[in-house]
Amino acid sequence: MRTLHIETAIHGRVLHEDRGADRLLVGFHGYAETADLHMEQLRKIPRIEGWSLASVQGLHPFYTRSGQIVASWMTSLDRELAIADNVAYVHKVLGTLPRPRTRVYLGFSQGAAMAVRACAYAQPASGLILLGGDIPPEVKSDPNVTLPPVLFARGVSDDWMTEEKFKKDLSYLQSKTRVTTCVFEGGHEWTDVFREAAADFLRMIDER
Repeated sequence: MRTLHIETAIHGRVLHEDRGADRLLVGFHGYAETADLHMEQLRKIPRIEGWSLASVQGLHPFYTRSGQIVASWMTSLDRELAIADNVAYVHKVLGTLPRPRTRVYLGFSQGAAMAVRACAYAQPASGLILLGGDIPPEVKSDPNVTLPPVLFARGVSDDWMTEEKFKKDLSYLQSKTRVTTCVFEGGHEWTDVFREAAADFLRMIDER
């Protein structure tokens, strides 16, 4: 028996809120979420009015047991091919959106790895915000990767992005770039404390 990998076209889904700004915040949602849900979270960041927003949805939609349509970025099956597909997809997304003066990526949970890959392999960014997600191993092992300033955040009771994982990835990030951390009371979630930290980080990036 042979395993064949067949390349084919697939349509992704991106929400773009063009506010006429020369600043663009591009978001990548978590596992079993959607671009719509992620866009709602981006809009809640304080003082975000001066930024255009884009929310990129993973290429793999599925139904939850309750019948909701959600999406995932990838699984461990044929991982390398999925990474290549996702990077090509994000590269095309960014080429379709207006080119801003300042571009920042924000990834939550599973989307954090995609935000890192976007920086490393799709299009560079001025800043990177990671919430409750880790640095993918292929990025860590690539000595040629460069990263912009990073806001790295987790909740103290996050059972997935544990303190141990956080410290390991923080050490890696600090070897590559300037890092601001945000550790807040809460779990695997967005909170007002994180949103305020994200707003401050965006202001800092915009003023550089």
